[in-house]
Amino acid sequence: MLEVAVYLRTMVVFLLVWQAAAMWIGNPILLPTPIDVGQSFVELAGTGEMVTNVVVSVSRLVLSFLLAGVIAVPLGFAMGLNRTLFEMIDPTMELLRPISGIAWIPLGLFILGIGDALPTAIMFYGAFFPLLVNTITAVRSVDRSYLNAARTLGVGRTTILTQVIIPAALPGILVGARLAAGAGWMSMVAAELIGAPSGLGFAVEWYRELLMTPKVLAFVVLIGLMGYLFDRALRYLQRSLTRWAEPRNAS
Repeated sequence: MLEVAVYLRTMVVFLLVWQAAAMWIGNPILLPTPIDVGQSFVELAGTGEMVTNVVVSVSRLVLSFLLAGVIAVPLGFAMGLNRTLFEMIDPTMELLRPISGIAWIPLGLFILGIGDALPTAIMFYGAFFPLLVNTITAVRSVDRSYLNAARTLGVGRTTILTQVIIPAALPGILVGARLAAGAGWMSMVAAELIGAPSGLGFAVEWYRELLMTPKVLAFVVLIGLMGYLFDRALRYLQRSLTRWAEPRNAS
């Protein structure tokens, strides 16, 4: 209850500051009031336009996230367990990782054109590296005493991988999944602003061109809300799959 009260208090202060700034500027095109944005939010939700764009963007996120997971997690395990492979791939990974997915949009427009492929590819790029790096780190951080104990007992490599390494690395991998989902979602907005005929980012740019700022901010609020819900869902999944790794309060 205390967390809820603190959150509500913070939101009330934020809305009051927003309202005061909008009244001071006095131009709804530059900065509409929270009431104007709320009315636009309800209007867009009522017409079904908001739901349609949410479905499109979420579908792209899920596809890109699954593709990133299918490639990044096995590759992260391989690099974490094989130092030679790590040294071969790491320089290329560290060269590409600092480059924002947004930087690839102009080239992606030439190669993929406007459609679903470009935002999906940019979201995949944004999600791939956080998941890969966290998987490598999680695998290489497994307590060596666990591995030595299993080898002493004569446990085979496959059993060590499935019964020791994967469970020990899972919490770190799930943290990477949260970071990857957030990075992919942020990349989605940028890619859809330019290279998509639909989706939340497209809607933001469409209403910006029409100078309908309340609707622009309504979609911005929705993007933030969806990102928050994704993170909460992944936190719940993390707690469900790794209850044994949760810190216990001293009784």
